[in-house]
Amino acid sequence: MIQISDIELLRGPKCLLKNASATLFPQHKVGLVGSNGCGKSSLFALLKGELQLDAGEAKIPKEWSIASVKQETPALDISALEYVLQGHPQYYALRTELKAAEQSGDGDTQARVHQQLELMKGYSIEAKAGELLHGLGFTSSQIDYPVSDFSGGWRMRLNLAQALIRDADLLLLDEPTNHLDLDAVYWLERFLRAYSGTLVLISHDREFLDAVVGEIWHIDQQLINVYKGNYSQFERQKAERLAQHQAQFVKQQEQIAHLEKFIARFKAKASKAKQAQSRVKALERMEKLAPAHVDSPFDFSFAEPDALPNPLIALDGAQAGYGDTTILHSIKLNLVPGSRIALLGRNGAGKSTLIKLLAQEIKPQAGEVFYHQGLKVGYFAQHQLEALDLEASPVTHLQRLDPQASEQSLRDFLGGFAFIGDKALEAVAPFSGGEKARLVLAMLVYQKPNLLLLDEPTNHLDLEMRHALVMALQGFEGAMVTVSHDRHLLKNTADEFYLVDSGEVSQFGYDLDAYYQWLLKANQAEKPAQNNEDKAHSSANRKEQKRKEAEFRKQVQPLKKAIEKLEKQLDKLSPQLSEIEQQLSDNSLYEEQHKEKLKQLLAQQTEAAKQQEQVEEELLELMTELEEQEQAFYEQD
Repeated sequence: MIQISDIELLRGPKCLLKNASATLFPQHKVGLVGSNGCGKSSLFALLKGELQLDAGEAKIPKEWSIASVKQETPALDISALEYVLQGHPQYYALRTELKAAEQSGDGDTQARVHQQLELMKGYSIEAKAGELLHGLGFTSSQIDYPVSDFSGGWRMRLNLAQALIRDADLLLLDEPTNHLDLDAVYWLERFLRAYSGTLVLISHDREFLDAVVGEIWHIDQQLINVYKGNYSQFERQKAERLAQHQAQFVKQQEQIAHLEKFIARFKAKASKAKQAQSRVKALERMEKLAPAHVDSPFDFSFAEPDALPNPLIALDGAQAGYGDTTILHSIKLNLVPGSRIALLGRNGAGKSTLIKLLAQEIKPQAGEVFYHQGLKVGYFAQHQLEALDLEASPVTHLQRLDPQASEQSLRDFLGGFAFIGDKALEAVAPFSGGEKARLVLAMLVYQKPNLLLLDEPTNHLDLEMRHALVMALQGFEGAMVTVSHDRHLLKNTADEFYLVDSGEVSQFGYDLDAYYQWLLKANQAEKPAQNNEDKAHSSANRKEQKRKEAEFRKQVQPLKKAIEKLEKQLDKLSPQLSEIEQQLSDNSLYEEQHKEKLKQLLAQQTEAAKQQEQVEEELLELMTELEEQEQAFYEQD
């Protein structure tokens, strides 16, 4: 077991843990939770041996093997399968040794290695790697693609598979569901439930935590508080603990009264529609859990939209896709105020394509499409985080939306998203992914939309912010279409589900759990066909697929080269600009005798900044174009 005793952990001047103690028993599955910046990742680094303690003791068995997910993946030429197998060092070393022995004709070495592989059940490891990749959403053909062909999100899936390939004594997973779709989340949940080793899991997905862990470590006020049970049980215990603190009591009672009033109002609305009965139950659950969130730093809601036209959007026989490729056929969808739809479907089925059509980011290829003149869309997608102005502050971002608003009113509004004090005036550049996501959501809420299009809105958000978002969405008066792998969000904000599958968009009903059963049946139905294909080796199809992939790689090669060229330009420009700015920071430069040099440096700074901006804009355009082409190719596949 791992014994942590009275430890102190500093990061710079900040003390993350002080006099903290906890015991991690073999085969226990622990959820590590706490606010952003509380020390969860630092505790992981300590367990991996990457950080030294400032005080106290951490006893970690020397014989324990530890697996975790890499945060970076180089653009390697080896196949996805080969990359995952490298995550099992012992097997991979034997495999490499065997290949060398076979090439040299060394029979003794071959016999010894085969015996070692037999002892460690090594002959099943390659099959396990294939199962991991399939479970995480890779097709049979994709496992042979070079790692360099995959986007950042898919490379993170490869890193996850690499961490899971060996049966480590201790598995450390930090937000493993962030880059997964709902199908892969279900698969990973099953995998971890069956995992025989010790697991420590950082996750902001409460349903995932509930299904996997049996113990919660909550980092709060520099201590590790241990709770038995899953996350929901932790919330109840936390609520009881908070209630015992007199200082919190008044605030708690006020917020509970507010939440009860809120819940009663929307429960009455929900009970009017048969399909919304699930929301009544969800609201009742939220009512019980409300006391556990009285100390949340987040407090915001959607204002009533200026107009609620009916319908907002109507699609009849619409087609959507990219270029000459059609992804979705005959879409029929009517969005009216109060519509609360969640899109389900496997990876690549076209959920994001439908969202882009509704957001008017792509044009319909055919069919009747009506967008009301009074439509005001609030669209959240991950690419909007990259579109933020890194030099501007949260206040500046809102001022650009509403130049007439006072700075104080904007700072008050941003306070509800935990941009408090000087944080509201800081440049966005050093913000974390969670802070950027909160800012994008704040901008969306501020604009008072009547249609929300949410494509994975909870990525990067911590548990408290997710809870606050669910509460705010409960009170939203307009229409909403959501794609998310966060089941808690879906269960508590959607009234009905639509399935995107085989190029069609169809009503699926009102029960999210039914989708899990549908997935199991669909996967089971595909297995015999897959087995037959494997037996026949499907050489013709395989050859055709390889040909298509080669053609696609050749097609996008100029684009990749252009991106690489621009990245190299940026690598040169950034240090140049930094050097100029370093010189400009010298106070003596602003004296009269250095006037000419100052003028020269300012001109150089203006030119370098202009060049950098041009290169960045061109690079962003090309990367977006490449991403769209890849998406179109893989969705077609």
